[in-house]
Amino acid sequence: MKSVTSDLTMPALKEALLTAPTLQDLQLAQGSQHAPRILLLYGSLRERSFSRLLVEEAARILTHLGADVRIYDPAGLPQPDSVPGDHPKVAELRALSLWSEGQVWCSPERHGTLTGIFKSQIDWLPLEAGSVRPTQGRTLAVMQVSGGSQSFNAVNALRVLGRWMRMVTIPNQSSVAKAFQEFDDSGRMKPSAYYDRVVDVMEELVKFTLLIRDRSEYLTDRYSERKGIAAENARLADQAMRSR
Repeated sequence: MKSVTSDLTMPALKEALLTAPTLQDLQLAQGSQHAPRILLLYGSLRERSFSRLLVEEAARILTHLGADVRIYDPAGLPQPDSVPGDHPKVAELRALSLWSEGQVWCSPERHGTLTGIFKSQIDWLPLEAGSVRPTQGRTLAVMQVSGGSQSFNAVNALRVLGRWMRMVTIPNQSSVAKAFQEFDDSGRMKPSAYYDRVVDVMEELVKFTLLIRDRSEYLTDRYSERKGIAAENARLADQAMRSR
């Protein structure tokens, strides 16, 4: 799990954030008063991975907005189904997903879609494990980096994944074209319209997370699942009566 410095070193951004609604303003009448818990995932193992750099920049912004952030390092994560689920890297990923109330997914675009490195992380997250669902009801922001002109293939694929994992994907998204031009030698993102969009996306993610996190159980409650549970309970009750 990676950590990043919270120093933004961009006075214009700090000034803009001072005029934004505060975390206390957004708490409304919710029961949870702790900082929003956000997990960030990226999809490249390169030494200078632009999806990782973008995630680290997003983490700085989220921290500045008052969130509690964690970045998962996919290095060493085995291919899906090649090892048991108690493998340390798998267990770490699943625990972080359970800990999170919102997530940020960022993948490079490769061959017109997201990378295998990123998809492997999601493939290790089950839709449910017993009564526990590691992703359902959590908020999600999607981002991508491209080596060429701006594209939305990866973020569109990430949205499909988010829907499949029963997550609440926010409307805004970030796609950074020619990412090799957008970061300085120290790995910090340069001021640009792309950077401003990342700030917009992270601010929106925090707002949606605060609005949804205490209501996710209600929002994701399904008739078909209630019907199935009722039928199973009736079956077990009938079985118990017959065994007397």
